[in-house]
Amino acid sequence: MSGESQEKRVGIVLVSHSAAVAESIAEMAAGLAGGTDAPVRAAGGNPDGGLGTSPELITEAAHAVDQGAGVAVLVDLGSAVLAVKSLLAEGDELPEGARLVDAPLVEGAVAAVVTASTGADVDAVAQAASEAYDYRKV
Repeated sequence: MSGESQEKRVGIVLVSHSAAVAESIAEMAAGLAGGTDAPVRAAGGNPDGGLGTSPELITEAAHAVDQGAGVAVLVDLGSAVLAVKSLLAEGDELPEGARLVDAPLVEGAVAAVVTASTGADVDAVAQAASEAYDYRKV
């Protein structure tokens, strides 16, 4: 069959001040999810390759993973939060159904990608990522 019958998945965007960090977390989350078909994309650093956040890279990543089921955006630090909030406030920069998820970046990314790979909706993906705050290490 063609891709038309394929189930739409929630997209995941991982925003970090470092491109290497965002890309590594995306790779790890997809790997731990068993080579998932959930769309995940890193949006790290600035367009010149330095540290920072880029609204343009965030927007590009969000549109790249958008399959019409929503996009969960996870971030690392303060200015990344502000950049995503600003894009959401503008109303037309991010795909419809995009949302900022309050979650730890690493644990939340793994939970989000695993949950999205099951075909869950954006609310379930956001909830799974947010619940990662409760993961105890001791």
